[in-house]
Amino acid sequence: MEKSNYYRNIPKVDIIIEDETIKNLSEKYNRDYVLQSVRKVTDELRLFIKNSNSEDDIKSKIKNIASDIVNDVNKYAVPNMKRVINATGTILHTNLGRAVISDEAAKKVKKLVTGYTNLEYDLEEGKRGSRYSHFEEIITKITGAESAIAVNNNAAAVLLILSTFAKNKEVIVSRGELVEIGGSFRVPDVMSQSGGKLIEVGTTNKTHLFDYENNISEETAVLLKVHTSNYRIVGFTETVQLNELVELGKKYNVPVIEDIGSGVLVDLSKYGLSYEPTVQDSIKAGVDIVCFSGDKLLGGPQAGIIVGKKSMIDKIKKNPLTRALRIDKFTAIALECVFHEYINENNAINNVPVLKMINKSIEEISLESEKLYSKLNSIIGHLCELNIEDCESQIGGGSLPTEILKSKCITIKSNTITTVALEKSLRLATKPIVGRIVNEKLLLDLRTVFIDEIEDVVETFKEVFECL
Repeated sequence: MEKSNYYRNIPKVDIIIEDETIKNLSEKYNRDYVLQSVRKVTDELRLFIKNSNSEDDIKSKIKNIASDIVNDVNKYAVPNMKRVINATGTILHTNLGRAVISDEAAKKVKKLVTGYTNLEYDLEEGKRGSRYSHFEEIITKITGAESAIAVNNNAAAVLLILSTFAKNKEVIVSRGELVEIGGSFRVPDVMSQSGGKLIEVGTTNKTHLFDYENNISEETAVLLKVHTSNYRIVGFTETVQLNELVELGKKYNVPVIEDIGSGVLVDLSKYGLSYEPTVQDSIKAGVDIVCFSGDKLLGGPQAGIIVGKKSMIDKIKKNPLTRALRIDKFTAIALECVFHEYINENNAINNVPVLKMINKSIEEISLESEKLYSKLNSIIGHLCELNIEDCESQIGGGSLPTEILKSKCITIKSNTITTVALEKSLRLATKPIVGRIVNEKLLLDLRTVFIDEIEDVVETFKEVFECL
């Protein structure tokens, strides 16, 4: 096949720019922006001609060059981040943004961020204020701590704490608590960046109080306890209780710092789950500083919240790193909103989406699965094998790793395309659905699908199957 003629049939850039469709694009967007897409699409077309052996495909590609340019321009003219329907059954799905904030909190955030706020302005005094003042009081009331501050995530919180109190000094931590968090970041690496010198004590499965005590020296700055919120060691194990470590710290005048990780504020064992240490319990035990995530079991925005003794929090606030790691106004507002829900525990259980999904009854999930099944069966039942089945959800996000929640799901096996292809098509739809594949069937777990998303699920399936 002689390809030189096809190369010559590619319109020149100046001709393409004068095409009526492309001119309209240039008027809607920046001309230089459109020009970049023109060059990109024509370059891709040349490469396509080079690698293709189908004359019909090449002719079709040349004929549709204008629509390809339009698609390329529009692809970059809309936000890349979009709302996704989480049908995986993982409540705190790290890749899908972890905790979802409530509609009420979102409305408050919108109202405040679409105008000016008193973010760092003291309205009573008429002078510069602190962005932490808006949520510090509510956090201390709920946790029982003397003072509080928040930075952009919990790893930053650990970094800031150790930079303030342990730079060029020793930090004693149990070998069994040297966890790896998301994205291959490890607690020892974070500690190293802070300037603290790691002193590992005990073994992976057993650490005793004397392991800490035998390693305390004049260089010891901190006794660090890390709650292993994203894994469990079972069997022949032993860890030092928090109150024991606190007493040891008092004996040697060494502060005790606890990274509690998931940051739960309610006793989940009351709701049928395993007991997870609460922030309040750590403060009552006498821990000097506790840090935890905002977007895990707390159910708020991404943040690293630090609570504890006022004298120590004041030192943290003065650390130059604090400004580099500080939260923005969006996070500050959302954080204040979510903590207000915890003034009343029942409000938190009913209004914080993470807690609401955790406590969603199997009866409620069953009703929603039957509703979705009926709607899907009416539009794709002749093309797929559809069933309502039992399944298991998980909390995720490095929280309660052994906790399994009974749930209900819709399973789908298409008669026309493979399950892998169907799963991908749903991900790439206008309103993406992310499910999971189990035993060669697509599984949609209704625990993490909101009731007002059911119609969106139906519309997405319509879109996908109309294109097949």
